[in-house]
Amino acid sequence: MIKLGVIGSTSGTDLQYILEAIGSGKLKAEVSMVISNRKNAYILERANKHDVPAVFIPHQGKDREDFDREMTAVLQNYDVDLVLLIGFMRILSAEFCDVWRDRLLNVHPSLLPKYAGGMDTNVHQEVLTNGEAETGCTIHFVTDDVDGGPILVQKKCAVSAGETVESLKKKVQALEGKAFIEAIQLIRTNSHVI
Repeated sequence: MIKLGVIGSTSGTDLQYILEAIGSGKLKAEVSMVISNRKNAYILERANKHDVPAVFIPHQGKDREDFDREMTAVLQNYDVDLVLLIGFMRILSAEFCDVWRDRLLNVHPSLLPKYAGGMDTNVHQEVLTNGEAETGCTIHFVTDDVDGGPILVQKKCAVSAGETVESLKKKVQALEGKAFIEAIQLIRTNSHVI
Protein backbone atom coordinates (compact mmCIF):
# COMPACT_ATOMS: atom_id res chain seq x y z
CA MET A 1 0.00 0.00 0.00
CA ILE A 2 1.32 3.42 -0.93
CA LYS A 3 2.04 5.67 2.08
CA LEU A 4 1.27 9.34 1.61
CA GLY A 5 2.76 12.28 3.43
CA VAL A 6 0.93 15.60 3.13
CA ILE A 7 2.44 19.06 3.56
CA GLY A 8 0.14 22.07 3.79
CA SER A 9 -0.25 25.58 5.16
CA THR A 10 -4.01 26.06 4.86
CA SER A 11 -7.24 24.11 5.43
CA GLY A 12 -6.37 20.99 3.43
CA THR A 13 -9.62 20.67 1.50
CA ASP A 14 -8.02 18.22 -0.94
CA LEU A 15 -6.87 16.06 1.98
CA GLN A 16 -10.53 15.54 2.86
CA TYR A 17 -11.26 14.16 -0.63
CA ILE A 18 -8.28 11.82 -0.36
CA LEU A 19 -9.25 10.56 3.10
CA GLU A 20 -12.82 9.93 1.93
CA ALA A 21 -11.58 8.03 -1.15
CA ILE A 22 -9.38 5.87 1.09
CA GLY A 23 -12.25 5.31 3.54
CA SER A 24 -14.61 4.19 0.78
CA GLY A 25 -12.03 1.82 -0.73
CA LYS A 26 -11.81 3.86 -3.94
CA LEU A 27 -8.14 4.65 -3.28
CA LYS A 28 -5.72 2.03 -1.98
CA ALA A 29 -3.40 4.21 0.04
CA GLU A 30 -2.72 5.41 3.56
CA VAL A 31 -2.10 8.97 4.72
CA SER A 32 0.82 8.33 7.07
CA MET A 33 1.21 11.86 8.35
CA VAL A 34 0.56 15.55 7.77
CA ILE A 35 3.03 18.42 8.23
CA SER A 36 2.21 22.12 8.45
CA ASN A 37 4.44 25.15 8.87
CA ARG A 38 1.50 27.02 10.44
CA LYS A 39 0.50 26.00 13.97
CA ASN A 40 -3.17 26.96 13.52
CA ALA A 41 -3.63 25.60 9.99
CA TYR A 42 -6.88 23.65 9.78
CA ILE A 43 -5.09 20.89 7.87
CA LEU A 44 -3.57 19.78 11.21
CA GLU A 45 -7.00 19.63 12.85
CA ARG A 46 -8.38 17.79 9.81
CA ALA A 47 -5.61 15.20 10.19
CA ASN A 48 -6.33 14.80 13.92
CA LYS A 49 -10.04 14.26 13.25
CA HIS A 50 -9.06 11.30 11.06
CA ASP A 51 -6.46 9.91 13.49
CA VAL A 52 -3.62 10.84 11.14
CA PRO A 53 -0.41 11.98 12.88
CA ALA A 54 -0.08 15.76 12.49
CA VAL A 55 3.23 17.57 12.90
CA PHE A 56 3.80 21.31 13.19
CA ILE A 57 7.26 22.39 12.02
CA PRO A 58 7.84 26.15 12.35
CA HIS A 59 9.84 27.76 9.56
CA GLN A 60 10.50 31.14 11.18
CA GLY A 61 14.17 31.85 11.83
CA LYS A 62 15.37 28.90 9.76
CA ASP A 63 16.90 28.93 6.33
CA ARG A 64 14.98 27.07 3.63
CA GLU A 65 17.37 24.10 3.49
CA ASP A 66 17.31 23.49 7.26
CA PHE A 67 13.51 23.68 7.38
CA ASP A 68 13.22 21.31 4.41
CA ARG A 69 15.67 18.85 6.01
CA GLU A 70 13.46 18.77 9.12
CA MET A 71 10.48 17.91 6.93
CA THR A 72 12.44 15.20 5.12
CA ALA A 73 13.47 13.62 8.45
CA VAL A 74 9.84 13.48 9.61
CA LEU A 75 8.59 12.14 6.27
CA GLN A 76 11.25 9.43 6.27
CA ASN A 77 10.46 8.57 9.89
CA TYR A 78 6.89 7.78 8.80
CA ASP A 79 8.10 5.72 5.78
CA VAL A 80 6.35 8.02 3.32
CA ASP A 81 6.42 6.88 -0.34
CA LEU A 82 4.78 9.91 -1.95
CA VAL A 83 4.60 13.53 -0.75
CA LEU A 84 1.58 15.69 -1.61
CA LEU A 85 1.71 19.47 -1.38
CA ILE A 86 -1.80 20.67 -0.55
CA GLY A 87 -1.95 24.43 -0.12
CA PHE A 88 1.69 24.65 0.93
CA MET A 89 2.62 28.31 0.77
CA ARG A 90 6.40 28.06 0.54
CA ILE A 91 8.93 27.41 -2.19
CA LEU A 92 10.93 24.23 -1.58
CA SER A 93 14.71 24.00 -1.76
CA ALA A 94 16.43 22.28 -4.68
CA GLU A 95 17.78 19.77 -2.16
CA PHE A 96 14.28 18.78 -1.00
CA CYS A 97 13.13 18.47 -4.61
CA ASP A 98 16.10 16.18 -5.34
CA VAL A 99 15.54 13.98 -2.27
CA TRP A 100 11.88 13.47 -3.26
CA ARG A 101 12.36 13.48 -7.05
CA ASP A 102 9.48 11.68 -8.81
CA ARG A 103 7.78 11.26 -5.41
CA LEU A 104 6.62 14.85 -4.82
CA LEU A 105 3.33 16.19 -6.22
CA ASN A 106 1.79 19.64 -6.10
CA VAL A 107 -1.67 20.87 -7.01
CA HIS A 108 -1.83 24.19 -8.84
CA PRO A 109 -5.14 26.07 -9.28
CA SER A 110 -4.76 26.64 -13.02
CA LEU A 111 -4.13 24.79 -16.24
CA LEU A 112 -0.35 25.02 -16.21
CA PRO A 113 1.72 26.43 -17.79
CA LYS A 114 -0.83 29.27 -17.52
CA TYR A 115 -0.47 31.27 -14.32
CA ALA A 116 2.60 29.39 -13.12
CA GLY A 117 4.04 30.98 -10.00
CA GLY A 118 0.66 32.35 -8.89
CA MET A 119 -1.08 31.30 -5.70
CA ASP A 120 -4.61 30.70 -4.52
CA THR A 121 -7.15 33.48 -5.19
CA ASN A 122 -4.62 35.54 -7.17
CA VAL A 123 -4.73 32.86 -9.88
CA HIS A 124 -8.54 32.88 -10.01
CA GLN A 125 -8.58 36.67 -10.20
CA GLU A 126 -6.15 36.58 -13.16
CA VAL A 127 -8.34 34.02 -14.92
CA LEU A 128 -11.35 36.33 -14.55
CA THR A 129 -9.40 39.48 -15.45
CA ASN A 130 -8.12 37.84 -18.63
CA GLY A 131 -11.57 36.62 -19.64
CA GLU A 132 -10.58 32.96 -19.84
CA ALA A 133 -13.33 30.60 -21.05
CA GLU A 134 -11.98 27.68 -19.02
CA THR A 135 -9.72 27.01 -16.11
CA GLY A 136 -9.02 24.08 -13.82
CA CYS A 137 -6.24 22.50 -11.85
CA THR A 138 -2.98 20.71 -12.48
CA ILE A 139 -1.22 17.99 -10.52
CA HIS A 140 2.46 18.07 -11.39
CA PHE A 141 5.73 16.63 -10.17
CA VAL A 142 7.69 19.20 -8.19
CA THR A 143 11.15 20.23 -9.34
CA ASP A 144 13.24 23.24 -8.40
CA ASP A 145 11.65 25.00 -11.39
CA VAL A 146 8.58 26.47 -9.62
CA ASP A 147 5.38 25.08 -11.19
CA GLY A 148 7.53 23.77 -14.05
CA GLY A 149 7.71 20.03 -13.27
CA PRO A 150 6.15 17.37 -15.50
CA ILE A 151 2.34 17.45 -15.56
CA LEU A 152 0.58 14.29 -14.41
CA VAL A 153 -3.14 15.21 -14.41
CA GLN A 154 -5.24 18.22 -15.45
CA LYS A 155 -8.96 18.74 -14.84
CA LYS A 156 -10.92 21.51 -16.58
CA CYS A 157 -14.06 23.50 -15.91
CA ALA A 158 -15.84 26.33 -17.70
CA VAL A 159 -15.68 29.89 -16.42
CA SER A 160 -19.34 30.93 -16.26
CA ALA A 161 -20.75 34.40 -16.79
CA GLY A 162 -20.91 36.28 -13.50
CA GLU A 163 -18.27 34.03 -11.91
CA THR A 164 -16.50 35.45 -8.84
CA VAL A 165 -13.10 34.61 -7.40
CA GLU A 166 -14.86 32.68 -4.61
CA SER A 167 -17.16 30.72 -6.92
CA LEU A 168 -14.27 29.87 -9.22
CA LYS A 169 -12.09 28.76 -6.32
CA LYS A 170 -14.88 26.44 -5.13
CA LYS A 171 -15.28 24.96 -8.63
CA VAL A 172 -11.54 24.38 -9.03
CA GLN A 173 -11.14 22.91 -5.53
CA ALA A 174 -13.83 20.34 -6.33
CA LEU A 175 -11.64 19.24 -9.25
CA GLU A 176 -8.42 19.20 -7.21
CA GLY A 177 -9.44 16.30 -4.97
CA LYS A 178 -10.45 14.19 -7.98
CA ALA A 179 -7.22 15.08 -9.77
CA PHE A 180 -5.09 14.10 -6.76
CA ILE A 181 -6.87 10.75 -6.47
CA GLU A 182 -6.33 10.09 -10.18
CA ALA A 183 -2.64 11.07 -9.89
CA ILE A 184 -2.06 8.79 -6.89
CA GLN A 185 -3.72 5.91 -8.73
CA LEU A 186 -1.52 6.55 -11.78
CA ILE A 187 1.60 6.46 -9.62
CA ARG A 188 0.45 3.30 -7.81
CA THR A 189 0.05 1.48 -11.14
CA ASN A 190 3.43 2.70 -12.44
CA SER A 191 5.68 0.94 -9.94
CA HIS A 192 8.81 2.30 -11.63
CA VAL A 193 7.93 5.75 -10.24
CA ILE A 194 8.01 4.59 -6.61
